[in-house]
Amino acid sequence: MPARNILVIHARRHVLRFALVNEAHSRFILHGRAEGLGTRNAELHWQRGGDKDSLMIPNADHRAALSQLLPIVQGAAGGKLHGVGHHVLHGGELFSAACRIDAQVIRRLQALAPLAPQQMPASITGIEAALHLLPNLPHVAVFDTAFHQSMPEHVYRLALPDAVYRQHGLRRYAFHGNSHRFVSHRAAELSGLASGDSCWLSAHLGDHASACAIVNGQSLDASMNLVMATRSGDIDPHLYTQLHRSLGWDLEKIDQVLRQESGLLGLSELSGDLRALEQAREQGHAGATLAIEVYCYRLAKTLAAVGCALPRLDGLIFTGEIGENSPLVRSRTVDHLRLLNLALDTHANALCVRGVAGPIHKRGHPRVLVVPTNEERQIALDTLALLA
Repeated sequence: MPARNILVIHARRHVLRFALVNEAHSRFILHGRAEGLGTRNAELHWQRGGDKDSLMIPNADHRAALSQLLPIVQGAAGGKLHGVGHHVLHGGELFSAACRIDAQVIRRLQALAPLAPQQMPASITGIEAALHLLPNLPHVAVFDTAFHQSMPEHVYRLALPDAVYRQHGLRRYAFHGNSHRFVSHRAAELSGLASGDSCWLSAHLGDHASACAIVNGQSLDASMNLVMATRSGDIDPHLYTQLHRSLGWDLEKIDQVLRQESGLLGLSELSGDLRALEQAREQGHAGATLAIEVYCYRLAKTLAAVGCALPRLDGLIFTGEIGENSPLVRSRTVDHLRLLNLALDTHANALCVRGVAGPIHKRGHPRVLVVPTNEERQIALDTLALLA
């Protein structure tokens, strides 16, 4: 059977990311993004091999952007497109695995929208646009939360009145499931272990970040309480009351500050971009230095916490844009995990940037690996599995 092509779509409010994945090739045939959707400056960017191109698409919405994109996709696929895989942020408790999309699935996604009101409407919009433009292809929803549905009840339940969970589904959810699943399988391959008989701590670090404990290919604990580019991470719930009483902030203002003005940006008063903070740290910027130290310590603390779910530790994985490209973050984080006997080889750590993968631990210490993630390929693989 010829290798099949899957178009992977990740729709967000003003952005649509895409990749054309062939099951026989590790690199994308085509990938890119449409950004600024709904504005006069909307633009489509794509890369095919070493060639890059772009097209202005003023005021285009998701459907208009896809209509401009599809001829490019069909050309790159040689006219042979076999399915569409959609990244969907939240599957709640309704979806523990990828599924074929039909009208009933869309209704269920709409019902789940309150769990992620800033992201889910865009996901649904992207799905509906693709269904309209590619009605004869199978469409598959792949959920960021599905991998974590294996977490046991004592892990995912919040210590809230039972009715709050039973009636409203409020519990601990976790994300980046496609990334954690992909890199844990890859880490097992690199280490000569079976993914079904290995135990990992995984740190996905980018604009958003999460830590995960993976046992025999299943997520048993995960956390989204990390400091991020502009997000505060975990806080005492009484802080909401204190901010309201002391500063007069309403819930909308508090939410805005904790989500958009905190994290690395708030601590440094400089930037939420870790690359900029590392440069400023080298120049002695106190705020940048503090922000990085808080980021790394909180990450190490969270990894140690979710590690309670592991019967043993076969290795720690760093992935995501920061995890794959910041020797400093990896080094400072591991420095805080001496209790787990972790230690890095300085030279190996420095080499693992810009897509270079491999072990970075000192000989005689537990594995620490840098593993580039590939969420789009994981979505394509899940889509292909359902097509079979």
